[in-house]
Amino acid sequence: MGRVSDILRAKGSQIFSVRSDASVYEAVKEMVGHNVGSLLVLDGDEVKGIITERDYLREIVLQGRTSKTTLVREIMTSDIVVVESNRPIEECMAIMSERRIRHLPVVDDGSLVGLVSIGDLVKQIADDREVEIRYLTEYITGRRPA
Repeated sequence: MGRVSDILRAKGSQIFSVRSDASVYEAVKEMVGHNVGSLLVLDGDEVKGIITERDYLREIVLQGRTSKTTLVREIMTSDIVVVESNRPIEECMAIMSERRIRHLPVVDDGSLVGLVSIGDLVKQIADDREVEIRYLTEYITGRRPA
């Protein structure tokens, strides 16, 4: 089975981020503009946390706060789990399921190299399974599938 590095190689390592002193409104605009469900919170090169759609719903909408006057640092998740790019995809799935999270920053040698989502992991697993099935079919039938 694949590793996180396989996902990053396929999707790229572009990271969308926001500063901790930005307004939640700015963060939501960035998420919508990039069609993503989370942003890493960076101050310089340092990862301070992550802000997600879920944070917005819980901390702004349900609490009756306003996104234009609330800062990202007030609602972000600062206790984040990171993984290395050589981590097996199955382990990442287990971490995400256990912690009930949908995004994992990828850090190698202290440097941020990417971000993977639960969707990225599921897509990679499905792609890997498709390749396995194709090879098994070729082996069993002695010919390539159409």
